[in-house]
Amino acid sequence: MNRRDFLQLSVFGVAAVAMPRWSLAQVESGYAYHYKLSAEPTTVELVPGFKTDVLTFNGNVPAPVIRAKQGQPVRIEFTNNLAEPTTIHWHGLRIPIEMDGVPFLSQKPIMPGETFTYEFTPPDAGTFWYHPHMNSVEQLGRGLVGAFVVEESIKPDFDIDETLILKHWHLDKKGAWKALSRPRYAARMGTPGEWGTANGTNNPRFEYPAGSRVRLRLANVDNTMTYNLRLQGVKAKVIAIDGNPVIEAYPFDQHRIGPGMRLDLAFVMPEQGTGTKTSTDNINTPSVVLEYLRGQFGFPLAHFQSKKGAASPAKPMPKLAMNPIPVPDLQNAETLPFVFEWEGAISPVDAAGKTHDTFWLINRRPWIGMGPGNIPEPVADLKLGKTYIFDLKNNTQYHHPIHIHGHTFLVLEMDGEPVTPFYTDTVLLGKNGRAKAALVADNPGRWMYHCHVIEHMKTGLMGYVRVS
Repeated sequence: MNRRDFLQLSVFGVAAVAMPRWSLAQVESGYAYHYKLSAEPTTVELVPGFKTDVLTFNGNVPAPVIRAKQGQPVRIEFTNNLAEPTTIHWHGLRIPIEMDGVPFLSQKPIMPGETFTYEFTPPDAGTFWYHPHMNSVEQLGRGLVGAFVVEESIKPDFDIDETLILKHWHLDKKGAWKALSRPRYAARMGTPGEWGTANGTNNPRFEYPAGSRVRLRLANVDNTMTYNLRLQGVKAKVIAIDGNPVIEAYPFDQHRIGPGMRLDLAFVMPEQGTGTKTSTDNINTPSVVLEYLRGQFGFPLAHFQSKKGAASPAKPMPKLAMNPIPVPDLQNAETLPFVFEWEGAISPVDAAGKTHDTFWLINRRPWIGMGPGNIPEPVADLKLGKTYIFDLKNNTQYHHPIHIHGHTFLVLEMDGEPVTPFYTDTVLLGKNGRAKAALVADNPGRWMYHCHVIEHMKTGLMGYVRVS
């Protein structure tokens, strides 16, 4: 945090009530954006009054927010202090394949005690995140998730810029771990967690000055949950999806974000005496409430309370500049069909009698894993510089957030209907859902392409595309 940022916080009086502070990972060097990260086990209090053994970046929940700037290099020295290999994938960032963090496909696994330096220059501004791509059910499920914010080259003039990472932990009421994966759930929607948090805290509270122009960055870092979000007590607008600004901001009513997806909202903090009162609020305390919906019922994820303060004079809401993503040549595009469905086969059994669960297929092929010298064939070969339209079809009744590495989709259709085109790196397919999304294959390499429900990915719903 530099002096200017500190003074801004002091002027606006931003406070997070009962909220862990973001840990710092930035180091002084010749790089403007230089960080040191380590993956390590530690013990934290997630459920109040109880300790839980977790996996963390830099020993903290939440993990450090990595902040970079569009078009400027970032350097991250990562040390693996786990008892097993790992990597870091920079989710949503269009960076060189050598920095993408997929074991064997783009780099060697980082062994216990080893350090690997990630260096890249983000071309796009927006809200991203980072996580391992090894033993993903365990490593992500137990806490190795963090936010990555790339600021615009010319920073928009918001008064408040807040980041929330949303996660349901697989914990009981005493903070003890429950199963991260159960086969009967992995073959369906995925195994849900029960302890909901934003930035590692259950239903945290924030205080912002009335009249503040707020940018709220939301990242779903959960293994399983699709959040149907709404914001009670204020009129907000959607300004970015998966780190990419929308062409025109539009009113936010409800919005589903599957695992791996992000959503940026903008709103003006209401004056005191307005807002939504819930059963947990003091009768005189108005609040804005971020909720996720189950049916018609809303469950709080975070509260935002108005307070008196030196908010800036009334100004228009900043408009985000579009990212420099190549424009697809739709007239000359090639359409590639991808069907996501169940495998109706019995799970294979190894010599020790242990099953290797395989439930999911992409174009009738399950992901069989990979290792040194054992890389499966890609699900598609793409020619560098050419435009493709991915015709995505979900032949199941469960949600599949389909994520591609190293590229960004331009979504053209959802469920057979044209939509206002928007950029995203993850397309959420609902029950028997279908989508058409275009991309320019402008980034050479072997790029993972998978469902981001982690159990689906680990039980077959994964592959890669080769751009050459």
